[in-house]
Amino acid sequence: MSNEIEVFSARKIYTMMEQNPVATHVAVKDGKILKVGDYESMAELGLYTLNEQFHDKVIMPGFVEGHSHTLEGHLWQYTYVGYYDRVGPDGKKWSGLKSTTEIIGRLKSTMKDSDGPIVAWGLDPIFFGGKRISTHDLDQVTTDRPIIILHASGHCVNVNSWVLNEAGIDSETNIEGILKSNDGVPTGELRELAAMFVAFEVTGTNFFDKMGAEDDLWRFAQQTKTAGVTTATELYSPIHDGILNSLQNATKMPEFPLRLAVSKAAVTSNPEADVQRVKELANLNTDKLFFGSIKVMTDGSIQGYTARIKDESYYNGAPNGIWNAPPAEIKTAIGYYIQHGILTHIHTNGDEAIELAIDAIEAAQNMASMRPVLQHAQLITEDMIERCVENAIHTNIFSNHLYYWGDQHASYTIGPERVQMLNPAASLLKAGVTLAFHSDAPITPMAPLFTAWCAVNRMSSSGQILGSSERISVEEALYAITMGAAKTLGLDDKIGSITDNKYADFAVLDDDPYEAEPIAIKDIGITGIVVGGKIFLND
Repeated sequence: MSNEIEVFSARKIYTMMEQNPVATHVAVKDGKILKVGDYESMAELGLYTLNEQFHDKVIMPGFVEGHSHTLEGHLWQYTYVGYYDRVGPDGKKWSGLKSTTEIIGRLKSTMKDSDGPIVAWGLDPIFFGGKRISTHDLDQVTTDRPIIILHASGHCVNVNSWVLNEAGIDSETNIEGILKSNDGVPTGELRELAAMFVAFEVTGTNFFDKMGAEDDLWRFAQQTKTAGVTTATELYSPIHDGILNSLQNATKMPEFPLRLAVSKAAVTSNPEADVQRVKELANLNTDKLFFGSIKVMTDGSIQGYTARIKDESYYNGAPNGIWNAPPAEIKTAIGYYIQHGILTHIHTNGDEAIELAIDAIEAAQNMASMRPVLQHAQLITEDMIERCVENAIHTNIFSNHLYYWGDQHASYTIGPERVQMLNPAASLLKAGVTLAFHSDAPITPMAPLFTAWCAVNRMSSSGQILGSSERISVEEALYAITMGAAKTLGLDDKIGSITDNKYADFAVLDDDPYEAEPIAIKDIGITGIVVGGKIFLND
């Protein structure tokens, strides 16, 4: 880190500050912002080095990804079988698979690569006309080796009969989340943590425990750099000693292009131990690694039919979702974390889960200084939004769900009327609730400009506009992926805007998103990022 002053010039610099919102020059010293203004105003600095490398570019605050997982860096060692095309950290494009036949074909093509378990990810059966993948399908690949496939939602897996047999799962097994056919036979789809862990145990493939190796973190950081992200999250980590060592080793490297905010995965049955561990970890914070928060899982995903909804069933008649712990236990744990001043992120997709989380927050005696955050909150309603205001709750919503699954939500999960209010950004802003957007990578690709585009346009992948009254402006959307996200992480005094004494973290864009047509902001190229004054260019 140099103690010399370097001044970056740009076509425009958007600061996200009410005063001095636009500039052309920003001075950096010791990794932090020293001054923001025009060329003439830099004269008072005395000697400095002028860097005109970005003179024809647009600089914004580095984007903040407020809900992601370093699992994004881990999964690419396995076979991708998702519906949409996707690009890995090595730049390889994986084509999306549009049928069960294509999935079976890709899995068969990987059999020669090893003789161990066949592991894949990204499965999204909601696109196959209501037909679920089963052991019948996966047994066409092999019955001699285990097959385990993580769904795109991250809340379900599919396995072949080898796994069911090895785990002793049959029609007599009574574990919530084991999907059975009408005649009571397990189909091979295992939903939510209790059922999924049975498959993890027999295959030796626990996706969530294995993530976090240093190689995973570097692959993850490659993805964030490409997306213009300078601060990202690992929002559900066990943070065991191995993961902690990896996080510390990677983030201390000057070449590591990312700040990471890491939330401990809550063990709601033992909140006392959680609080002690989180406070111990907070003592290890550095300028690129932030602990001090916790993440609570309540329900599952809407597209996996595991989100908890207040209706008796989903739009297509599928039964209600699954709690990841007893509701009373979840409420007690949330209250305990808040009372002890822990920044608490709460996964809530369905309206029943959102209501439970707000009830728990409301019941807490001490709101402390850290505002709790509803993560996803996709089916939040008007009365719940009012309660967010009353209880100083932040929201980080899943705006790109409208693009990836909006059509399917209208047809299968919540119906054509309710999808119009899915992820209601305009209503949240109108009420005065702090708003952020996220990708939940690897659930969807990390791309803040795209998630902003989704909130601005509310367009599904088929081109339908879903809930035009909930569209927001480009300005509001860009604030959500910078300052809004920084507020949800409790880091808005360090990142999220370009102003004196904050970290010199920038996203460098090829074009001006404020001047572009709203429909075009997702296509703006990202030249690179600046983290603590150090430049990292994209290829």
